[in-house]
Amino acid sequence: MSEPRELPARIVVAGDGPLGVLTAIALRRALPRTEVIVLAIPPDPAAFAERIGTALPFTNRLHDRLGIEEEDLVRQAGASHRLVVRYFGGAGPEWHGAAGYGEAIDPAMKTAFAREWGGGPRNAGTSALPRSLGEVLAAAERFAPPSDEADSPLAEVDYALRWSVPAYRAQLIGMAQKLGVHHERGRATAVRPDGAGGIAALAIEGSGELAADLYVDCSGSGAVLLSELPQMQWIDWRSRFPTRGLAIAGLGPPMVALEDRVTWTPLGWRWELAGREGRQALLGVPAGATDDAIAAALGSEPATIVPFAPGRAEAAWLGNVIALGSAAAEIEPLGGIAQDLAHRQLALLLELLPGRTVDPAERAEFNRRSALMADRAGDWLAAHYAAPAPTAQFPVLDLSPELFRTLDQFTRRGRLPFFEDAPMLVQEFSALLQAIGVPAGEGPLASADSAASEAAARAFEARATAALQAAPPYGEWLTGLLA
Repeated sequence: MSEPRELPARIVVAGDGPLGVLTAIALRRALPRTEVIVLAIPPDPAAFAERIGTALPFTNRLHDRLGIEEEDLVRQAGASHRLVVRYFGGAGPEWHGAAGYGEAIDPAMKTAFAREWGGGPRNAGTSALPRSLGEVLAAAERFAPPSDEADSPLAEVDYALRWSVPAYRAQLIGMAQKLGVHHERGRATAVRPDGAGGIAALAIEGSGELAADLYVDCSGSGAVLLSELPQMQWIDWRSRFPTRGLAIAGLGPPMVALEDRVTWTPLGWRWELAGREGRQALLGVPAGATDDAIAAALGSEPATIVPFAPGRAEAAWLGNVIALGSAAAEIEPLGGIAQDLAHRQLALLLELLPGRTVDPAERAEFNRRSALMADRAGDWLAAHYAAPAPTAQFPVLDLSPELFRTLDQFTRRGRLPFFEDAPMLVQEFSALLQAIGVPAGEGPLASADSAASEAAARAFEARATAALQAAPPYGEWLTGLLA
């Protein structure tokens, strides 16, 4: 009979931004007898998983798992809801489309009847049908989080959250303190190797050495711990993306909306986020862009321009050091994908929680799956540049074999292949490609008989009507909750 393995006595989390504090909370809940210390690291401007206050629906479920109440995020962290992202200009100046979340993006909208009923191709010159309840609700500005009742008309509506980064971090710090997480403010000045490919201790300015069984690197793109290991290798993705910097505008007036917007500009994608503390705009900037061109595409003078070098670590877990977020993969934050990837990596760490002695098999499995997560998140981002307008502007970007297969299947057959550990459901990826204007081939649904497709579309209309009746005006619901 095997003995239970010894658990880590101490874990050090490098980085006291939102991801680092959230990681400490997760580890402390999973290992209540383990000492968890968060080590302060100077803020990294390129840690997009830290400084952009939004993610995707997966994060809501991670929050629930860790005891972080959504209502508390609304009350204390300025949180608001996003049901869809609207895309403009992907297939030309007049093009627009919307992409929602979840499995319930309606397949009937691929039928011949749906195209005819909607008036033809999905572009600004027509009145195309919505493809999800989220799109219907966002257009009507009506929503409230679904109740626990299974038969609620809103039960199938999936959504993302936005929040104020400083308020979110402060809320997490308060929770971490209650759980007994410690905070080390001294600067790490040196690393002492353990002779087995990991770290034995960190030299902390003014307080000697800090030793631990496990180190989690949440320090941002600098990867201050992982980069100290000689076996660390970086996979360069610059041939796949034109972006070499992210221009970030200052906060505009507060804006409550159930949608965010992404617009193709002469430089790249501009992402506009609504938010209770202020509207924010971000722009992917290619090499050689002038200051005037950046300001014109962003819509204002940027508050900052952060250099960007896309890629990922070949292995995010080396020795006893595990990298999460931008320390493991540097990707654009478009749509909240950078934060989503970081949170999926954290959930994977909890799933493969190591003991005091690292199991090489667990480490290998973490590296395999975290690499798949990062690669598929990179494919989702790279797909944005496969729309007609970006392709015309940047025609020589490389495609991964998986993204090539995805686009091939979509344009020839109107379907998408499944990939392990992809952050997006095939329904969500399909909705993105349609929203940005990638032409879709015709699958089996396109040839369905008119009566069947009409029945499916009418059923969707009935669900949409019920959802609209069940959902209050979002602004009123938010005001009532805060009051």
